Amino acid sequence: MATIKEVAHHAGVSVASVSRYMNKNGYVSEETSHKIARAIEELQYVPNEVARSLFQKTSKLIGVIFPDIANPYFPLVAKGIEEELTKNGLLMILANTADSVEAMERYVTTFNQNNVSGVITAVSLPEKLHAKMKIVGIDRVYDGDFPKVLSDDYGGGQLIAEQVLKTAFKKILILPGNLNIPSSAARFEGLMNKFKNERVDYSVIELNSYNNDNIEKSIAKIEKYFLKYDTIIAANDYLALNLMKRAQALGIKIPEQLQIIGYDGIVFSDLVTPSLTTVEQSAYKIGQEAARQMISLLNSPEKSYPDRTFIPVKFKKGATLRI
Repeated sequence: MATIKEVAHHAGVSVASVSRYMNKNGYVSEETSHKIARAIEELQYVPNEVARSLFQKTSKLIGVIFPDIANPYFPLVAKGIEEELTKNGLLMILANTADSVEAMERYVTTFNQNNVSGVITAVSLPEKLHAKMKIVGIDRVYDGDFPKVLSDDYGGGQLIAEQVLKTAFKKILILPGNLNIPSSAARFEGLMNKFKNERVDYSVIELNSYNNDNIEKSIAKIEKYFLKYDTIIAANDYLALNLMKRAQALGIKIPEQLQIIGYDGIVFSDLVTPSLTTVEQSAYKIGQEAARQMISLLNSPEKSYPDRTFIPVKFKKGATLRI
């Protein structure tokens, strides 16, 4: 692979001239520009973006932080982000924290060392970083003085309640996830506000974590309640699908004996039998809009932006609900 020194030698110009040409920083004559361009083409020179970012104190890199990439929802968000960034000449660096604060801090340090131009995050970042970085929040990130692109989680909770109330339910088990996470709290609030004026017999069990590493422990904690309730409202599709798998293994008929409702609308919800009833988030659109807002931030940092942009959700009836 050619170096900048080899390009300069091949073109018969100084390294400084090649650097000015590459970085569009300073005067380079038309004749010199032609020589450098020809040398780059003939040597098939590829610029070192990391070195360039260190020199310019900026880069074409956008950091993206997710809490759990094993959750099928987040790859769709990543796809939306990446495709929009690529169209605009930007590159995505993906970080998975696995719900670890220490991992988040390590990634933020790495992003700073590589002069990323901005960060799109589904994980809350320390407040001290808000003024130092261009940030767009998604999913769990409701607070902070920067733009946020979110699902209408409150509305999603209401949609679930409306549909469950149409069924011949008797007793409902609600598994809202970690209610310290704003998106989970918003769904739960929407659900409860619909239930409060109805005669609903329900219980709530808060599962603080149900990622790929500890899903079996979460299921073991819940399975003893399968026959005590006839409806389970799960925090997301991943949890709902695992609950359904375990219930079927125990010989429980779905939805005749147990209704199960998820949240997210991941592709796997259609591939199981019976198909999962869920609320579909537009994960791809969330990623796409987050990338667009990041690009706007980079191009027009002085412009004012909406604090929160909500992307609509929709109810997706599967065969796990008795309607």
